[in-house]
Amino acid sequence: MTTNEDKRIKKKLLAELQKRRQKVEEMGGSENVEKQRKRGKLTARERIEKLLDEGTFCEIGMFATNRGTAFGMDRIQVPADGVITGYGKIDGRKVYVHAQDFTSIGGTLSEIHAAKICRIMDSAARAGCPIIGINDSGGARIQDGVDALSGYGQLFYRNSIYSGVIPQICAILGPCAGGGVYSPALMDFIFMVKDISYAYITGPQVVKAIMGEEISHEELGGAIVAQKKAGVACRSENSEEECLQSIRELLSYLPSSYREPPERVDWGDKPTRTDTTLFDIVPANPSRPYDMHKVIERVFDQRQGGKKNYFEVFPLFATNIITCFARLNGWSVGTIAQQPMSKAGVLDIDACDKASRFIRFCDAFNIPLVNLVDVPGYLPGTEQEWGGIIRHGAKMLYAYSEATVPKITLTIRKAYGGSYLGMCSKDLGADAVFCWPTTELAVMGPEGAAAIIFRKELEKADDPDKLLPEKIKEYRDTFANPYRAAEHLHIDDVIDPAETRPRLIKALEMAINKTEQRPEKKHGIMPT
Repeated sequence: MTTNEDKRIKKKLLAELQKRRQKVEEMGGSENVEKQRKRGKLTARERIEKLLDEGTFCEIGMFATNRGTAFGMDRIQVPADGVITGYGKIDGRKVYVHAQDFTSIGGTLSEIHAAKICRIMDSAARAGCPIIGINDSGGARIQDGVDALSGYGQLFYRNSIYSGVIPQICAILGPCAGGGVYSPALMDFIFMVKDISYAYITGPQVVKAIMGEEISHEELGGAIVAQKKAGVACRSENSEEECLQSIRELLSYLPSSYREPPERVDWGDKPTRTDTTLFDIVPANPSRPYDMHKVIERVFDQRQGGKKNYFEVFPLFATNIITCFARLNGWSVGTIAQQPMSKAGVLDIDACDKASRFIRFCDAFNIPLVNLVDVPGYLPGTEQEWGGIIRHGAKMLYAYSEATVPKITLTIRKAYGGSYLGMCSKDLGADAVFCWPTTELAVMGPEGAAAIIFRKELEKADDPDKLLPEKIKEYRDTFANPYRAAEHLHIDDVIDPAETRPRLIKALEMAINKTEQRPEKKHGIMPT
C-alpha cells in the first residue's frame, strides 16, 4: 500500500526529472539560442523536429555531459554534451539522427559527444536503418585534447565500416572545419545551405597567415563553392527547411539498408505510355546541343501535380554529366546521363569521379542503373592528361564492371571510342543495350576517322576540301550507325524513340531479380 511519504518522495523524484529534462532541452540557454536565431539558423532540436515525422523522435543520451576537467571545464556543464542523438521516422520509416548543438559550447566535439554519435551509428547499423548527421560545430573541443581527436577517429572508423551497409547522409548547417569535415566526407551525401554552411580544412585566417590570401568563409567553403568547385556537397539549398525536405525526398528513393531493395512507389504513370514527340528533343545534327533533362522528364515515371520526377545530386558540379534518382514503373533507379548543353557531354576528370561514385552507391544499395548516352569522347588537353584522366576515367570502367545490379544502357545519339565503353556497354556487363536510329557508334567521330582512313586519297585529290565531306558521309553511312553494332550483337535492339519508356521498363523488369557470382576475394582495388 502506497503511503503519503511514498507519494511525496516519488513526486519529488518526478519533479527533479522534469527539471533536469527542461534544463537539457534549453540547450545552451536563452541567450545563446537567440544568437543562433540571429544568425538565421535553427537550433539542433528544431532541425530534428522539421526533419522527422511529427512526434516520432525518441532521444537517447539526453543526460550525457562532458567529463573533461582541464582549463575550467570542471566548472561548466554542457547540456547533452553539445549533440542531440536518437531515432524517429521519415514517411513512416525508422531513421537514426544526431544533431550538433552550436548553442552549447559551439557544438564542439568531445569524448562523450563522439561516444553518443558512435552509439547511434552502431544502433543504426544493427537495425539496418539510415543515419542522418546534422553538423554545426566549432570542431574538436580543445580542452579535451587527444580525447577529442580519438572521438573523431572513432567516427571516421564507423563511417568507413558502415559504408555500403546503411545510407549515411549529412547536412552541414553551420561551420565544419579541420578534422570535422572528414566524417561528412566519408558519408554518402552532403547537403549544405547557402550563407550559413561552411566546409574547409583550413579557414580564412589560416589561409591568410600561410598563403597571404584574403578570402571570406563563403568564398572558401560556402555551399555553392563546396558543390560547384570542390564537388563535396551534393546539394546547395536556399534554406534549412528546403535542405531537410530534400533529405526526406532523397530517402524516398533509397532502401533502409543493403539488405533490402528500395520501396516501389506507384505514381500513377502507365508503363505502356509512349511519346511520339520525344524524338523531337534531339537534333539530327550530332554537333548541336539539347537538354538531356527534358529526355529524363519524359521517359521516367511522371508525378501528378507537375512535381519534378527526378532527384538530381551534384547538379552544379561536373555539369557535363547528370546523376539523379528517378522511377521506372515504380522501381527506384539511378540514372547517369550525358548533358550535351555542357562541354558537349564529354567525359572529363570531374565527370568520371562524379559518375563512378554514384554508380558504386547505387550498386551497394540495390538500385538499378539506367544510362542515357550521348558522349563524344574524353576531354583532350594537357590539363586533363596531367590531372590523371587515365586513372579517373578508369574509375567508371571499374564501377560499371563491378556493379551487379540491373544495368540498362540507351545510346541516344553518339558514343565514340573509350567513352562508348565508359558508359556501360555490353562488354562491361550491361543487361540490355538499346540505340535510337540517330546513334553513331565508332572508334572516333566520322570527321576525324575519315581524315585518317582516307588520308592517301585526300592527299592525291585535286580538291581535298570537296572530297572530305564525301568521305565523312561514306564513313558515317558505313560505320557510324547502330546497325553494324546490332549485327554483331553489341546492342540488343534499335528502337523507335517513342517506345523508349516501355522498352526500358521491360528490360528493367527482365533483369530485376538477376544474380551474379563474382570471384571470391577480400575486395578489389579501385583506381585512385
